[in-house]
Amino acid sequence: MESYKQEFIDFMVESHVLKFGEFTLKSGRKSPFFMNAGAYVTGSQLKRLGEYYAKAIHDKYGDDFDVLFGPAYKGIPLGVVTAIAYSELYGKEIRYCSDRKEEKDHGADKGSFLGSKLQDGDRVVMIEDVTTSGKSMEETVPKVRGAADVTIVGLMVSLDRMEVGKGGVKCALDEVKDLYGFETNAIVTMKDVVEHLYNKPCNGEIVIDDKIKAAIDAYYEQYGAK
Repeated sequence: MESYKQEFIDFMVESHVLKFGEFTLKSGRKSPFFMNAGAYVTGSQLKRLGEYYAKAIHDKYGDDFDVLFGPAYKGIPLGVVTAIAYSELYGKEIRYCSDRKEEKDHGADKGSFLGSKLQDGDRVVMIEDVTTSGKSMEETVPKVRGAADVTIVGLMVSLDRMEVGKGGVKCALDEVKDLYGFETNAIVTMKDVVEHLYNKPCNGEIVIDDKIKAAIDAYYEQYGAK
């Protein structure tokens, strides 16, 4: 596993973004882990987050894209900090764009989007925190494709939960890939997380001990993607 991925896993735990215990998800599933990207709140955390996204996007998609599109609301700061990091790390100017939940009907920037206007020929990388059901892609992919003659290069999320999506067989990222025809990737997968943290200290404590590991294994026995 690349060193930046190992650092990112530690960073998620340090930032209290990735937690282990017992959590009830929006889907009703009882999960032994929970991720909340809203816990990245400080300037240094957001700077580092953008750098990890930029490294993962550069690894998977190279430099051949023009726009980072982050679905509202959590995708807005993700797009901004990653565009900044991309400029600093790779010297390439990437524009950022996001959708609005409600269309703005006044002023010079009225319409359905924030940030850069999408243009014919743009190559777009979608950016999200985590994809559990693919619902945000259902809402935003048609908007992006309807705004201009663009190519969606792929989607990058921070964590692949590796559990079945709405179809009950494949994970949500694979469902998005099959439905829309673009690549889907994550900075790290839960397999990476378990491999890196199981019975190994992170900030001086073991966050995945035998009990948590057994709970994660049982969860994937029931909900893991085939």
